[in-house]
Amino acid sequence: MSKLMFDYTKSVLESVSFDPNLFCKELEKAIRTLLPYEMEQLREWVLKFTVGKPELKQCLLVINR
Repeated sequence: MSKLMFDYTKSVLESVSFDPNLFCKELEKAIRTLLPYEMEQLREWVLKFTVGKPELKQCLLVINR
């Protein structure tokens, strides 16, 4: 079940990546719902996903708290 939640979270984040504020908001929701080991996977995914998207770099602060 948790793999499904992680995949769903990635899907949502990809779909809202056009708006940095919305991306940060969804990222905060994901942080509250995912398990600790999934958070590490999400952190790695967000780092890779934001490489070509400098407008989303501000959201890295949310995930590094």
